[in-house]
Amino acid sequence: MEALPQNDLNLDQATASGTDMNPASLAPGPESPRNAGNIKLWLRDLVVAAAISVLIIVFLYQPVRVEGTSMLPRLDDQDRLFINKFVYRFTAIERGDVVVFHYPRDPEKSYIKRVIALPGDRLRIDHGSVWLNGQPQPEPYVPEEYRDSVSYPEIVVPANSYFMMGDHRCISSDSRSFGPVERSFIYGKAVFRAVAGKRRGHGAIV
Repeated sequence: MEALPQNDLNLDQATASGTDMNPASLAPGPESPRNAGNIKLWLRDLVVAAAISVLIIVFLYQPVRVEGTSMLPRLDDQDRLFINKFVYRFTAIERGDVVVFHYPRDPEKSYIKRVIALPGDRLRIDHGSVWLNGQPQPEPYVPEEYRDSVSYPEIVVPANSYFMMGDHRCISSDSRSFGPVERSFIYGKAVFRAVAGKRRGHGAIV
């Protein structure tokens, strides 16, 4: 039998002695640059999203405290409420919106009421029943025990003004007493209510 050259490798000997044919496959290599880049991008997106969330909460919404019960049963005395201060820069005020505005007779005070009529609407109140443009308005947000029998003569709501009323009609001081509210007085829309409590918000609304 012809002998194997010394420089040739005997495969049987290599297997028996445990020689590794592909050492790189058994030892973990350094982290792929692509994976490291993906992690950095993910962390960057997470930080940006967190920063945007903080800015929205701090600058877009304003916490306020409710004083009084004119918006029962939706809002109770001392409830903490968050209002959106910028929504009406991009969307129109609509009937049924609960808004916060400067009290026309004393702009240092803020009121919270519901929008009942828009500019140009023909409104009258007949023994507590609201009529808009000749049609009676269903008002499911006003419980029967909170209704009253007050009437209001027919008017056409002026341009850039809104007719406001509280949901607790028996005790609410609203447009029935101080008239329609000009658009420039409205500065926020009620978005959501926090837990009731005695802690102070960034201002109080009636």
